[in-house]
Amino acid sequence: MDRKAIQRILDYIEDNLKAEISVEELSDLAGFSLFHFYRLFQSAVGMPVMQYITRRRLLHGIHEISLGHKKIDVALSYGYETYAGFYKSFVREIGYTPKVYLKMYKAKKPYRINILQEEHIIMSQKKIRDILINWELENEKIADVVYGETGEISDSAKYVGEDYVIKFSANLGSIKKTIDISHALESIGLLAAQTIPTKDGKYYVEDAGLYYVLSKRIQGENIKVGSVYLDEYLEKARFIGEIVGQLSLALAKIDVVVDDMNILKNVCEWAIPALNEKVVIDKSFLESYQRRFRELYDELPKQIIHRDPNPSNIITNDDKWGFIDFDLSECSVRIYDPCYAASAILSESFELDNPDKLKKWIEIFREIMYGYDAVAKLTESEKEAIPYVLLANQFIATSWFADKDKYKDIYEVNVSMTEWMIDHFENLKI
Repeated sequence: MDRKAIQRILDYIEDNLKAEISVEELSDLAGFSLFHFYRLFQSAVGMPVMQYITRRRLLHGIHEISLGHKKIDVALSYGYETYAGFYKSFVREIGYTPKVYLKMYKAKKPYRINILQEEHIIMSQKKIRDILINWELENEKIADVVYGETGEISDSAKYVGEDYVIKFSANLGSIKKTIDISHALESIGLLAAQTIPTKDGKYYVEDAGLYYVLSKRIQGENIKVGSVYLDEYLEKARFIGEIVGQLSLALAKIDVVVDDMNILKNVCEWAIPALNEKVVIDKSFLESYQRRFRELYDELPKQIIHRDPNPSNIITNDDKWGFIDFDLSECSVRIYDPCYAASAILSESFELDNPDKLKKWIEIFREIMYGYDAVAKLTESEKEAIPYVLLANQFIATSWFADKDKYKDIYEVNVSMTEWMIDHFENLKI
């Protein structure tokens, strides 16, 4: 497959969304016959070319409407004769009315798709419906999974009706891990996204190199980062720490095969060298940091961890709570999870020129750790290692974002955030 040619077409489409675009024009630009272009595009991108163009126009259009542009002007600029036409197309493709979408989610400006940098799975509704036949749910409403505060749209999941989520991946190991962990957590009474067998009794479906799993949605609301800073913020932070501690205790009881993650090796041999000249790091600090982290590392308890317990993956419902998205679960130092929960809150709310908010985050961070300790008693080595693990996660995350256009804005925030953490490292000690 000529992915470079398809990428050129994706770039051309992005630059000409408000102009007339024909498949014949695109196939000529790519240098392929019309039939061959259709097949190559769908294989590389995941949906037919004209549906892809429609989707990009809708996502850009809803972003412009969120900025206050007139609905009819936006509709006309993207090739619709009326706003009603835009409205119907949006509901059909995205799964929400524009009004509901803007009420529930932040309409983020769509990032440019780059299939040369990373794998993208853009799933058409027709494809999802074909797969849902395996669960006899092909007639259910399908909607995008959108993360409210960030506006990010999942490229690995869709809502199915009101009660289900279908996830898809090219990584069978990730799918099997999701299934195994959900079953294991359910067996010990922890609220988890229950995986649903197909009508043939299978827990996943394979089709054309992708794997699909259907889960029951946990009813409730995810924790909003903005709300953590509001009234009773210390109690909210302690609650997060306590439930992450409860999750750690539950994960320690289950027997599921996962990959090992050596965070010390990742940060010292990959992340820190990758950030050389990109992040301002005092050499003497870096030497001291790595030396002490190496001394502490072997003493730190290790077990299965969630690996991504950011607030959007924590679901609360009255007096119940649970976690979703165990795709990244690994065996690593157990304090990674509370450290990640704290850094995820900072990442989504970081304002370098707001010292009062940063001071409040340090209090939130401490309360998360105190809450965790109240449930999953920390060892003395873990207490000392907390700022080292916190910063290690920050080094790793910033390095991962560095070369991905999709995360350019997040990368820039994380560079500034990493430098701030280094400057305030002493304040992060428990």
